[in-house]
Amino acid sequence: MATYLGKEKKQEIFGQYGKSNADTGSPEGQVALFSYRIAHLTNHLRSNKKDFVTQRSLLKLVGKRRRLLDYLKETDIERYRNIIKELKLRK
Repeated sequence: MATYLGKEKKQEIFGQYGKSNADTGSPEGQVALFSYRIAHLTNHLRSNKKDFVTQRSLLKLVGKRRRLLDYLKETDIERYRNIIKELKLRK
């Protein structure tokens, strides 16, 4: 069974949004990874409306991403604005 989030995909996300492929701790990289996972789970829930375990997981992920963005906003507003713009999180 192929997983939607393999090692290569994670490295690609952290390489694009973090400082490097191995920089898994930066808030930007983590927000990007959470956004990717949120998009995947949202797609899954569109076709599986009664999958409440996945729904709960999705809500927890959204909360984690929100807290990381709040942290980034407090510590470095420019990095916060950049990641919001890159990931198109606002309408």
